[in-house]
Amino acid sequence: MTTQTYDRGTGKRKCAVAQVKLFSGSGEIIVNGKPYQEVFPHLEHRRNIELPFLATDTVGKFNAEVKVNGGGISGQAGAIRHGIARALAKANEQFKPLLRQEGLLTRDARVKERKKYGLKRARKAPQYTKR
Repeated sequence: MTTQTYDRGTGKRKCAVAQVKLFSGSGEIIVNGKPYQEVFPHLEHRRNIELPFLATDTVGKFNAEVKVNGGGISGQAGAIRHGIARALAKANEQFKPLLRQEGLLTRDARVKERKKYGLKRARKAPQYTKR
Protein backbone atom coordinates (compact mmCIF):
# COMPACT_ATOMS: atom_id res chain seq x y z
CA MET A 1 0.00 0.00 0.00
CA THR A 2 1.44 3.35 -1.05
CA THR A 3 0.79 6.38 1.09
CA GLN A 4 -0.15 9.40 -0.96
CA THR A 5 0.51 12.89 0.34
CA TYR A 6 -2.51 15.11 0.81
CA ASP A 7 -3.52 18.44 2.24
CA ARG A 8 -6.25 18.73 4.87
CA GLY A 9 -8.87 21.41 5.27
CA THR A 10 -11.75 21.73 7.72
CA GLY A 11 -14.75 23.69 6.54
CA LYS A 12 -17.75 24.86 8.53
CA ARG A 13 -21.11 26.41 7.60
CA LYS A 14 -24.21 26.69 9.82
CA CYS A 15 -24.14 23.38 11.77
CA ALA A 16 -22.26 21.37 9.10
CA VAL A 17 -18.61 20.36 9.43
CA ALA A 18 -16.59 19.01 6.49
CA GLN A 19 -13.18 17.33 6.69
CA VAL A 20 -11.45 17.52 3.30
CA LYS A 21 -8.43 15.57 2.05
CA LEU A 22 -6.99 16.99 -1.18
CA PHE A 23 -4.90 14.70 -3.40
CA SER A 24 -3.35 15.41 -6.79
CA GLY A 25 -5.50 13.62 -9.36
CA SER A 26 -8.15 13.85 -12.05
CA GLY A 27 -10.81 16.01 -10.37
CA GLU A 28 -12.97 13.46 -8.54
CA ILE A 29 -14.86 14.69 -5.49
CA ILE A 30 -16.02 11.91 -3.15
CA VAL A 31 -18.43 12.89 -0.35
CA ASN A 32 -19.05 10.30 2.39
CA GLY A 33 -17.98 7.50 0.03
CA LYS A 34 -20.19 8.59 -2.90
CA PRO A 35 -19.57 10.89 -5.90
CA TYR A 36 -20.70 14.41 -5.04
CA GLN A 37 -23.21 14.40 -7.94
CA GLU A 38 -25.21 11.72 -6.08
CA VAL A 39 -25.12 13.51 -2.73
CA PHE A 40 -25.92 16.96 -4.17
CA PRO A 41 -28.54 16.68 -6.94
CA HIS A 42 -29.03 20.47 -7.24
CA LEU A 43 -26.78 22.31 -9.68
CA GLU A 44 -26.44 25.29 -7.31
CA HIS A 45 -24.85 23.11 -4.60
CA ARG A 46 -22.49 21.47 -7.11
CA ARG A 47 -21.34 24.86 -8.41
CA ASN A 48 -20.80 25.99 -4.82
CA ILE A 49 -18.52 22.99 -4.20
CA GLU A 50 -16.55 23.53 -7.46
CA LEU A 51 -16.03 27.26 -6.85
CA PRO A 52 -12.56 27.01 -5.13
CA PHE A 53 -11.23 24.98 -8.09
CA LEU A 54 -12.64 27.49 -10.60
CA ALA A 55 -11.18 30.46 -8.67
CA THR A 56 -7.68 28.93 -8.66
CA ASP A 57 -7.96 27.43 -12.19
CA THR A 58 -7.25 23.90 -10.87
CA VAL A 59 -10.30 22.07 -12.26
CA GLY A 60 -9.32 18.43 -12.87
CA LYS A 61 -5.97 18.68 -11.06
CA PHE A 62 -7.04 17.60 -7.57
CA ASN A 63 -9.15 14.80 -6.10
CA ALA A 64 -11.07 15.59 -2.93
CA GLU A 65 -12.15 13.04 -0.34
CA VAL A 66 -14.71 14.60 2.00
CA LYS A 67 -16.36 13.53 5.26
CA VAL A 68 -19.28 15.81 6.10
CA ASN A 69 -21.89 15.64 8.85
CA GLY A 70 -24.40 17.89 10.56
CA GLY A 71 -26.68 20.54 9.14
CA GLY A 72 -28.70 20.39 5.95
CA ILE A 73 -27.76 20.08 2.30
CA SER A 74 -26.97 23.79 1.76
CA GLY A 75 -24.88 24.00 4.92
CA GLN A 76 -22.96 20.87 3.93
CA ALA A 77 -22.24 22.24 0.44
CA GLY A 78 -20.96 25.48 2.01
CA ALA A 79 -18.83 23.56 4.50
CA ILE A 80 -17.28 21.47 1.71
CA ARG A 81 -16.53 24.65 -0.28
CA HIS A 82 -14.83 26.19 2.77
CA GLY A 83 -12.83 23.00 3.45
CA ILE A 84 -11.64 22.67 -0.17
CA ALA A 85 -10.59 26.34 -0.20
CA ARG A 86 -8.58 25.89 3.00
CA ALA A 87 -6.91 22.73 1.68
CA LEU A 88 -6.01 24.48 -1.60
CA ALA A 89 -4.50 27.39 0.33
CA LYS A 90 -2.39 24.89 2.27
CA ALA A 91 -1.41 23.01 -0.91
CA ASN A 92 -0.11 26.12 -2.65
CA GLU A 93 0.50 29.48 -0.95
CA GLN A 94 -0.03 31.32 -4.27
CA PHE A 95 -3.72 30.32 -4.20
CA LYS A 96 -4.34 32.10 -0.89
CA PRO A 97 -4.79 35.66 -2.26
CA LEU A 98 -7.04 34.37 -5.09
CA LEU A 99 -9.24 32.47 -2.65
CA ARG A 100 -9.29 35.38 -0.20
CA GLN A 101 -10.35 37.77 -3.00
CA GLU A 102 -13.28 35.48 -3.88
CA GLY A 103 -14.23 35.30 -0.17
CA LEU A 104 -13.78 31.52 -0.02
CA LEU A 105 -11.47 31.41 3.02
CA THR A 106 -13.84 33.39 5.24
CA ARG A 107 -16.11 31.26 7.43
CA ASP A 108 -19.75 32.25 6.92
CA ALA A 109 -20.75 32.89 10.54
CA ARG A 110 -24.50 33.16 9.91
CA VAL A 111 -26.36 30.58 12.00
CA LYS A 112 -30.00 30.19 12.97
CA GLU A 113 -31.04 32.62 15.69
CA ARG A 114 -32.52 31.11 18.83
CA LYS A 115 -36.22 31.39 19.65
CA LYS A 116 -37.08 33.93 22.38
CA TYR A 117 -39.80 33.47 24.99
CA GLY A 118 -43.04 35.33 24.34
CA LEU A 119 -42.42 35.16 20.57
CA LYS A 120 -43.48 32.60 17.96
CA ARG A 121 -40.02 32.41 16.34
CA ALA A 122 -36.76 34.26 16.87
CA ARG A 123 -38.34 37.64 16.05
CA LYS A 124 -41.98 37.03 15.05
CA ALA A 125 -44.32 38.36 17.72
CA PRO A 126 -47.89 37.17 18.22
CA GLN A 127 -50.55 39.28 16.52
CA TYR A 128 -51.49 42.40 18.48
CA THR A 129 -55.16 42.65 19.45
CA LYS A 130 -56.63 45.90 20.70
CA ARG A 131 -59.80 44.40 22.27
